[in-house]
Amino acid sequence: MTAVAARKSGGISIPCTACPLRKLSRFREFNAEELAFVLELKRGELSVERGAAIVMEKSASPHLYTVLSGWGFRYKTLADGRRQILNYILPGDFVGLQTSVFEMMDHGIESLTEMLLCVFPRDRLLDVYRRCPSLGFDITWLAARQERLLDDNLLSVGRRTARERMAFIFLYFYRRAEEAGIVQGRKLRLPITQQQLADTLGLSLVHTNRTLGKLRATGSIRWTDGTMEIVDVDRLIAIAGSDFATDQVRPFI
Repeated sequence: MTAVAARKSGGISIPCTACPLRKLSRFREFNAEELAFVLELKRGELSVERGAAIVMEKSASPHLYTVLSGWGFRYKTLADGRRQILNYILPGDFVGLQTSVFEMMDHGIESLTEMLLCVFPRDRLLDVYRRCPSLGFDITWLAARQERLLDDNLLSVGRRTARERMAFIFLYFYRRAEEAGIVQGRKLRLPITQQQLADTLGLSLVHTNRTLGKLRATGSIRWTDGTMEIVDVDRLIAIAGSDFATDQVRPFI
């Protein structure tokens, strides 16, 4: 993988007062003080090409990012190139926090689509906790949620059957996209390949293909030409054994 294939815009073209995420009901409102502080921190936007390395494993980044648009994923690789996709990043997610604590990322982040990121300097992170504790709590909330997402992924890889894993990951995609306001009806553009799905589920490509066929045969989902449709959400929940749904209003930075 090459270095980051990205282009920083000149200055701030999308001020926090005009942030498109603020229009979505699933994201909490900022008060005037919080909004002014985030705008003070923001350094601009970063436009990222599809398939770019936003952060590479074993590297450090001077920046933190909030996803404004697009899809990406977090991953780790073994020495022989085998890869595990840890989870996915969507609009509203906060990226790069690990470097603020450990100075180096032990995972990589890659874009699945073109992405637009808000850029913040990581050396100002402590200022958030000192000057705007409510936003500091939001960052803690986002970190705890990331841990929860990883817990679900570990449960899938460790204990769920292949069909249960696949049903749960499709629920995950659907609920997270619903939260980000990019679902139309029960359809969304799902920009992943079967190989990436296999790398997420811890299955071989052949096993992934067979399991996908079996899940389609249940009539619970359709996934063709990059579009995923949830046909029968109750059946999909029954197969997965649990749902990813939540009505909780979530923060973003």
